[in-house]
Amino acid sequence: MAFIDERFLLESETAIRLYEEYAAPEPIFDYHCHLSPRQIAENRRFNDLFEIWLEGDHYKWRAMRANGEPERYCNGNAPPYEKFLAWARTVPHTLRNPLYHWTHLELQRYFGITELLDADSAPRIWEQANSILQNDLDVRGILQKFNVHTVGTTDDPADTLNYHAQIAASSLPTRVLPTFRPDPALRVDAPPSFNAWVDRLSRAANTQITSFKSFLDALEQRVLDFHAIGCRASDHGLDICFAEPCTDAQAAAIFTDAQIGHTATPEDHRRFASYILHFVGRLYAKHSWTMQLHLGALRNVNSRAKSIHGPDTGFDAMGGTAQLSALAKFLDKLEQDGSLPRTILYNSNPVENYAFATITGSFSAEGIPGKVQFGSGWWFMDQKEGIEWQLNALSNVNLLSRFVGMITDSRSFMSYPRHEYFRRVLCNLLGGEMEKGLLPNDEALVGNMVRNICFGNADRYFGLPERAGATMAGTVDINQG
Repeated sequence: MAFIDERFLLESETAIRLYEEYAAPEPIFDYHCHLSPRQIAENRRFNDLFEIWLEGDHYKWRAMRANGEPERYCNGNAPPYEKFLAWARTVPHTLRNPLYHWTHLELQRYFGITELLDADSAPRIWEQANSILQNDLDVRGILQKFNVHTVGTTDDPADTLNYHAQIAASSLPTRVLPTFRPDPALRVDAPPSFNAWVDRLSRAANTQITSFKSFLDALEQRVLDFHAIGCRASDHGLDICFAEPCTDAQAAAIFTDAQIGHTATPEDHRRFASYILHFVGRLYAKHSWTMQLHLGALRNVNSRAKSIHGPDTGFDAMGGTAQLSALAKFLDKLEQDGSLPRTILYNSNPVENYAFATITGSFSAEGIPGKVQFGSGWWFMDQKEGIEWQLNALSNVNLLSRFVGMITDSRSFMSYPRHEYFRRVLCNLLGGEMEKGLLPNDEALVGNMVRNICFGNADRYFGLPERAGATMAGTVDINQG
């Protein structure tokens, strides 16, 4: 019998029916990920299992490092097949780590491979998967195979929108839209990279940035450009939220100092970041966007490794920085201005789950169910236990029925089974409680909630255009960013 069968993660007959009848048929609304618009536009075909599965996957790199594998097999220069073999050697040691589940779920769903991956099976699995990749699976084939309705990529305001325009003008059934992520706009504490980015923003917005006002004008222009191509969401990856008072004059002075190479003090950095977040937050509300805040990660804790490999290579941790007061103040200031957009809060530390969930319930709006959302389990928390913790906290202090569901938050086209994984966990939780009498034994009632969490809630919440087609794409000032 295959390790993963139709009962995987489903511990009751009711859970099985909820999954098969209500969850599995729903399309995927992946409103936040890090897939490459270029690879979608060019319909990339992957040469081998390494390219689609291990290239840039810091989850797997962390496990391989923990298993003692040399760095050349992780983020180093070893040949692709040798890196795959190193991963195969590691997999048996990931028992009870979610990577063991994900690895075998992905092998089965993409390639029909039910054999367990280890050093012995690796050559056979490599050959079988590569044959399917080279003959049957390209990027668009994957999107179709997994019934992906919508993809929200993550895009720098200084990025070109060319690839999104190409996708919008194509016949691809999946709706692929950019997400506005202006994190570099806050980095007055690092003038060299900040000023280089401002130059890129200037070119993207087709304007000269010579003052703080023209900087803000350029950001607003890019919001307009993104909106025209179909964008309806932003995203911010923040160690902490910022909510320091900052006047127009103070922000302008901090910007000017950064432009001439002066590094902002920690206090001035917090002030400037608070000002910019409030500025763009008002823009999001004006254009009926959704603002996403990924909060609390402790990044690059191994400074030696960062100096060698760069950021985002698997040396981050779960943060514990107190930030809830600042988060509440930030949301409240936008609320006071009548400019709080739809907002999704992602928490990286389960200790703060209930606090995050209660903050979301403090900001409601008539006619907008679940206006401020407690986002799905994120990063270190997107496994079975973390998903259950998030669902339980949300259920206990807010409305699970209005939850907008799971995201992949991934750079890999191999990640779509994460939605299946989430749906199975959700149905197992609800099905088990139905059988215990904690929920009504009414499959239509509970099943309709499952359907909405899997797809319908997100589809209604984001208010996306029906299809970003060629006419819309033609209105955008396409640039090289």
